[in-house]
Amino acid sequence: MRPGLGTRVAVTGASGFCGGRIARAAAAAGAEVVCVGRRPGPAGTHRFWDAARDRPDLAGVDVVVHCAAAVGDPLPGSAAEAEMFAVNVDGAARLLRAAAGRPVVWVSSASVYDPRRDRGHVAEDHPRGGHLNAYGRTKAAGEDLALAAGAVVLRPRAVYGPGDTQLLPRLLARVRAGTLLLPGPDVRLSLTAVENLADACLAATTWPPGAYNVADDSPYSRDTALRRVLRAHGIAVRIRHLPLGVARAAARTAEALAAVTARTEPALSRYAVDQLAHPVVLDLSRARAQGWVPRRSLDDHLARLAADRS
Repeated sequence: MRPGLGTRVAVTGASGFCGGRIARAAAAAGAEVVCVGRRPGPAGTHRFWDAARDRPDLAGVDVVVHCAAAVGDPLPGSAAEAEMFAVNVDGAARLLRAAAGRPVVWVSSASVYDPRRDRGHVAEDHPRGGHLNAYGRTKAAGEDLALAAGAVVLRPRAVYGPGDTQLLPRLLARVRAGTLLLPGPDVRLSLTAVENLADACLAATTWPPGAYNVADDSPYSRDTALRRVLRAHGIAVRIRHLPLGVARAAARTAEALAAVTARTEPALSRYAVDQLAHPVVLDLSRARAQGWVPRRSLDDHLARLAADRS
C-alpha cells in the first residue's frame, strides 16, 4: 500500500536529514507517522529506539521505511567502526525481525557498489565488494539481510538538500584560502535531492522487492556542481586539480596519522578520494519502470537557496 490516509508508517531515523524529510512527506500524504529512533522526528508520534542495542516497537504499524544508520568514515578497529556495525548490521537484523512480514523500504547507499569496477554506468547488478571503509561494508551487509527478507532496497548517492548535515559541512571544511583541491580531472557524478529520495521511499512501498537506484534525473559535472553550491553559500572558490596519485598518497598518510593520534576519522580518506575522483552515474531504469520520476534537481535547490538569501 502507498502511504496515505489511514496508513500508519514507521520511519526510523526520522530525527535525521533524510528520515525527517521522509516523515514530513508521509504526513503530507495523509499517513499517520510513527517516528522510531532516539529522538523525536518532525511529524507524528515518537517511539524510542536505540538501533545499536534494542529491538524497535512496531506494534500497529502498516509499513516501515528504514532510514536509521550510522554514517561517517571511521578508522578500522575504532569504537566508531564497532558502533557502525552495531547499528547498520545488527540493528538491521533487529528491525527486520520486528517488522515481521510488514512491507519494508530500506534506504541503503550507492556506496555498496564495488569501487574497483568502472562506475560510468551503474545498474543494480553492478558487483558489490572491495569497499574502502566500514560504511560501505556495513551498508552492504545490512541490505543483504533486507533483500533476503523481501524488502525494497533504495540506493541513493550523495543526498543533498535543506538540512544536510554531511555533504555540505564536509565540502565547506575543505575550502582553504579560497581554493578547493579536488582529486583528478572533472568527472560526472549522480547526486540525489532529498525530495527525490523521499518521493521514492513513499512510492516504493508498492514496488516489487529488490534493489533500485535513486538519483536526480541526470548526472552533474563535479566541478561545476561544487562551484555552484559554494557560490550559493556566498563562497567563491578556485578549483585546483590534484593528481590522483598524490591525492591517494595523501589519504593513506592521513589515515595512518589518524590511527597514531587516535582520531575518530582521518582528515582525508581513500573513500573520500574515490567518491570524488571517479565518474559514478546511476542507471535509474529500474525505478523509472515502476513509474517513479525524479522531480527535483540541483537547480531547484540552488534557486531556493538564492531566494532564502535575498
